[in-house]
Amino acid sequence: MKSAYSDPFLSKFDPLARILFADDFDTGMCGWSELIGNYEGSLDTILPPFRDLRPPMLSSATMWDTGTAGSLAGTYSLKLATRARAGHLAVAVKRATWRKRGRIQVECYFAVKPEPSALTLGDHDVGSFGVFFDLQDSAQRAMPHLRYCNVEDGRPRYQWQYRDDLPSRHVVGDSGEIKSFFHLEPTGWKDIPGANQRLCYNELPTKINWHYLRFTCDLHTMNYGELQCNDHTFNLTDLSPIRAPTDADLWCMLNTAFFVETATDRRAFLYLDSVVLSLEE
Repeated sequence: MKSAYSDPFLSKFDPLARILFADDFDTGMCGWSELIGNYEGSLDTILPPFRDLRPPMLSSATMWDTGTAGSLAGTYSLKLATRARAGHLAVAVKRATWRKRGRIQVECYFAVKPEPSALTLGDHDVGSFGVFFDLQDSAQRAMPHLRYCNVEDGRPRYQWQYRDDLPSRHVVGDSGEIKSFFHLEPTGWKDIPGANQRLCYNELPTKINWHYLRFTCDLHTMNYGELQCNDHTFNLTDLSPIRAPTDADLWCMLNTAFFVETATDRRAFLYLDSVVLSLEE
């Protein structure tokens, strides 16, 4: 196989043996879309927390004072933007399936900032951001979740967290075939031991610095593997993901998602320059 280091796009990543997708958002949305709740018969059956999650968009990162920054390597990044309401979320998901068990790995370059709507630093306006997988085999559904908690209850945390609790599942509609549960609540997150990390913010909300993120899981066990952000690497193998009974028609599901949450009545932005998902042979 051609070495990743001979490819200008892949050379900034460390993919596993087989690349499932390598998304450069200069070419478009690449299949990333809004996370919406399940419904049946009427949109009114969507669970309330799902009804106003904001979708992703393409952005050239134009700022009022610095002009157009573009992405890390190009013009466009995938941008998630919350509403200007404390606790609001924006989520992007890419829906795929797996054909072989093994270790999976998602990598990206990201930047996170509040909306530059005030002449203040804003470093505590972003509440959190994160990544998760939604996986299913013939025995279980598993959802390994990670988030970086920047601020909690008004206090800086700078802490990587995970969750393992299964939220209440609700039947949607009248047939009994459709179920839904909201798994991004602000409660239920647990600190990853030893996973406190400061990120580069810079001096203004309009200055963007790109960060590297790598997250692995095992499709054999549906367990966490490893998290790397910039120069910090954390072993996650002692942690358990959210586990649930299998759902009808979700065989071999391999969904990948990113999210961002605002801590104040100021929009929070998460930019993804590019995303690579790869599989161990």
